[in-house]
Amino acid sequence: MKVVGFNHASLIVKDLDVSRRFYEGILGLTPSNKRPRMPFDGVWYEIGEQQIHLLQVPNPDEGAERPEHGGLDRHVALNVADLEVIKRDLEQAGVPYSVSKSGRRALFCRDPDNNTFELIEMPA
Repeated sequence: MKVVGFNHASLIVKDLDVSRRFYEGILGLTPSNKRPRMPFDGVWYEIGEQQIHLLQVPNPDEGAERPEHGGLDRHVALNVADLEVIKRDLEQAGVPYSVSKSGRRALFCRDPDNNTFELIEMPA
């Protein structure tokens, strides 16, 4: 067997409405109806050929301690066109972030459920 591509990442969320405000309002993602409905609440977001799937299900990691810097935690990395715009949007929404310690134009932030994202500047 060989892996031939990356399809999607599923993330557990507690409150879908709160999470959608982060994913749609801050990250600018648009819900997709191309994926199947599941027997639990959730939403799919298309990002190019890949997707993020939010699942509103019980979280087995709830209450687990996370490292302060998201680069030391499991995370999903997304490319963004302009890191300064993302910083501004995160600051306006009161979402804390830390810059990448590698020196790259990147930062780490968490969604309302402590799922971590690395946002990497990749200008078009």
